[in-house]
Order: sequence, then structure tokens, then C-alpha cells
Amino acid sequence: MNQTNVSNTILDRLSDEWDRLTPEAQKAARYVLENPADVGVSTVREIAEAANVKPNTFVRMARQVGFEGYDDFRAPFREAIRKGGVSFPDRARWLQDIRKSGEIGGLYADMIDAAARNIEETFATISEDALKAAAEAIWASRQVFTLGVGVNNANARNFTYLASTGMTQFHSIPKPGSTAADDLAWADGRDVLIAMTMKPYRTEVIEAVRIARDQGMTVIGISDSPASPIILHAQHGFTVAVDTPQFFPSSVSTIALLETLLSFVIAVASDEIVERVEKFHQRRHQLGLYREEPE
Repeated sequence: MNQTNVSNTILDRLSDEWDRLTPEAQKAARYVLENPADVGVSTVREIAEAANVKPNTFVRMARQVGFEGYDDFRAPFREAIRKGGVSFPDRARWLQDIRKSGEIGGLYADMIDAAARNIEETFATISEDALKAAAEAIWASRQVFTLGVGVNNANARNFTYLASTGMTQFHSIPKPGSTAADDLAWADGRDVLIAMTMKPYRTEVIEAVRIARDQGMTVIGISDSPASPIILHAQHGFTVAVDTPQFFPSSVSTIALLETLLSFVIAVASDEIVERVEKFHQRRHQLGLYREEPE
């Protein structure tokens, strides 16, 4: 059965009303019970065709379990998709359905709301002391390896790039043509690994965290659940909210956390880091990498 986070109450209602349903309505109900994710992304005609019944059968079934019609019945299933309770392909189908139905304005509002809510929820669970402790571990280290794959690869590389404007010991992994395990081969207790992965968790990131711990490294884990395997095995764990109407986990709160962590690193660092950043930008001006504004 496809899994959603739709309240089991709705599915239970179908089961409770089963004996009162006509044979055709039972066919419709059976399809819903076995494929709940399809409800949120299908029109009444599409789901009726899939269940091999007439569209009116789904309408009557919805009314029998307490809804005004199919759209009312479908709403909780769509909400489950919006909150990220189903697979990437199901969310993609849902976004296409919104475009066809002309509900782009609602999607726009949902995206804005999700981004703001994710940042609020993320920082509500993270203390200044926790960030300071992680920042001090980073500044005191010999090397810092930042690991992200898939969607998080860009987040890891962006963090490494920003940090490298003032510090030289940052490395984004896996390097081209390499693996995270190989990149950590000579790391030890003097080094830090910043690892990030969201559901569904990437096995290579989990394995890299295990290797890092075995080699005595300090691990900073960033994930979407306190029960995430990389947070459970990290000395410094940070949970970020990633809910979004889109089909990949949102990176908004992850980027915000990384930027905040970097600001803490600079705050706990010596004055030397300010001089390094100034020299970095002076060199860029000298090389003509910035457009100079007319005086």
C-alpha cells in the first residue's frame, strides 16, 4: 500500500462502511484503501478509470462516508502530499495537477508559508550554546570535511566556498571522481565532518559518518529528524524542518542553519580570520573579478 500521512480516520471510515456500500462503490473504496496517494493527485475521472468504475461511483462513495463530494474527500489526501508524506513522483504529479487546475496562486502561498515556517521551526529547536559548541569544534580543527550528496551537494559546496574566503582547511566531499570514504581515509581526531542528508537517507552519507566516528573525528550532523542515523551518531546534531509542497525536501532551513553556523565560527575565531577575508576580497578586486562602480 502507498503510504500517506492522511488521518487513518478517513480510511477507517471506508472500512467501517464497507458492508453498506454497493459492489461498485466497494471497488472504488478498495482502490482508495490500496492506493491512498493516488487520491491526492487524481481527478475523479482519472481515479475512476484506474479503479474501473464510473466517476459518479466515487462521488457517491465519498458522500456515504461523510463528504460533500469527491473534491471534499480528496482534500485531506492533497494536504498529506503538500506536507511531504508521499513519494517524490506523487508530489510531482500533484504539482502538475495544480498547474492544470489553475491553482498556482495557492501553490505560491504554500511555498512562501512553508519556507518561513521551516526556518522558524528549525531555529526554535536549536540553542545558541549548541551552535557555539559546534563552531568552536570547527575552528579548533585541523581540517573540516563538508559532505552532502544529491540535493545537499550544492548546500555543502556553498558552505565550503563561503568558509574558504577566510579559512583554508575546508574541503567539500565527495571530490570529483572520488568517494566520501576515500576522501576521509587520512582524517583523524583532529578533523571535523559536517554531514547532511534528509529522508530518504543516503547510505553513503550514513557510512561516511560511521567511518568518521571510527577514526575519532568530530561529527556535525544535519538532518530532518532527531532519529536520523547521522544525528544519532553525531557529537553535534541539528534538526532542520524541510516540509514543502515541492517534491524534494526544502533546502531553505538547511542553508539558513549553515550560514548561521558559519557566522558563529567567525565569531569564535581569532581576529586573524577578519584579515584573511579582507585579503581575499582585496585580491579579487586586484584581479578584476568585481565590477568597480564609477566614483
